[in-house]
Amino acid sequence: MMLLAIALFLVLAACLSFLLIPRILVIAFRKRLFDLLDERKDHVGIVPRLGGISFYPIIFFCFAFCEAFMAFLFGRETTLLSSSELFMQVSLLFCGLILLFLIGIADDLVGVRYWKKFLGQFVVAAFFPLSGLYFNDFYGLFGIEAVSPWIGIPFTAIFVVFITNAINLIDGIDGLASGLCIVAFSILGIFFLVWHAWIWALLSFVTVGVLIPFFYFNVFGRADRCRKIFMGDTGSLTLGYLLSFLVISCAMYDEASFQTPNNIIIAFSPLLVPAFDVVRVVFYRFRHRKPLFLPDRNHIHHKFLAMGFSHRQSMVLILCMSALFVVLNIVTVRFLSITLVFLADIALWIALNLWFDWLIASRKPSMLET
Repeated sequence: MMLLAIALFLVLAACLSFLLIPRILVIAFRKRLFDLLDERKDHVGIVPRLGGISFYPIIFFCFAFCEAFMAFLFGRETTLLSSSELFMQVSLLFCGLILLFLIGIADDLVGVRYWKKFLGQFVVAAFFPLSGLYFNDFYGLFGIEAVSPWIGIPFTAIFVVFITNAINLIDGIDGLASGLCIVAFSILGIFFLVWHAWIWALLSFVTVGVLIPFFYFNVFGRADRCRKIFMGDTGSLTLGYLLSFLVISCAMYDEASFQTPNNIIIAFSPLLVPAFDVVRVVFYRFRHRKPLFLPDRNHIHHKFLAMGFSHRQSMVLILCMSALFVVLNIVTVRFLSITLVFLADIALWIALNLWFDWLIASRKPSMLET
């Protein structure tokens, strides 16, 4: 029954998103609310960036409707929020989402200074530990087992802010951020289904349903026909925060519902590409004494563009690379420790980037000759 309910609400979320986005486009063009070009942007034409406004309302509506639907059919004791712990976690999750939703709208409409956004992100990151959800065990990663709240809570806050900004920063070409999030939420949702963690599976797949129509308008919509839209900070902040919540929920081993402590590396696998990309870019800016918070053209999608791939080809290749990391980790974690798997991920990422740099460097002389 829960599988059917999740499938129905995935479809409902997709239908609502498909109906809402064209209306957002109409309002954006009437009020002339467009995305401005900067060093990180490669789009051409006038494109609104308010697509993310549709994410939170639809996710909340579908989740609340499903909760009421289950209570109506089977009684209050069978609903998804039957325990006080789950109720606390979901309540504070949506409190954090609405705050980031408002910050994102303000940033997309009038602009918000980066330190104010960081402050807001750390505030909402504190909601996770308040609900009892934080990293309390690393299950042998680099030899670290259980950790005290004095370490786990600050680490959780930093992790949430890091992932939220990783999704925000990788949103540089059409379909990339939304595509990576579709992959991540789908993989997390499948694991939650296997573990019968229905509430988190519902959140995962409802978000997938919201993102599919947005992905269509973002990738295949034409700016000259007023059908193209970006998610803006409203969308990327919402997705990053929700992703970090579900990753922590998946990673923290619970003997009653989760089956293996290897979850910590499997849960993080869909986020390896945006996370490693942020680390690489920050290291590059430190090394070259460049401002950390100013946009540049050194992200992974810029490398693919420099190699001669189109925007759409770059997006597809990066999504395939993300899926490759997930598959490799799921396979290798059965035979290797999670520390070795994570180190192998780092080594593979470095090797791929060195190869990309070599391809870019070898392409420049040929371009000069022509």
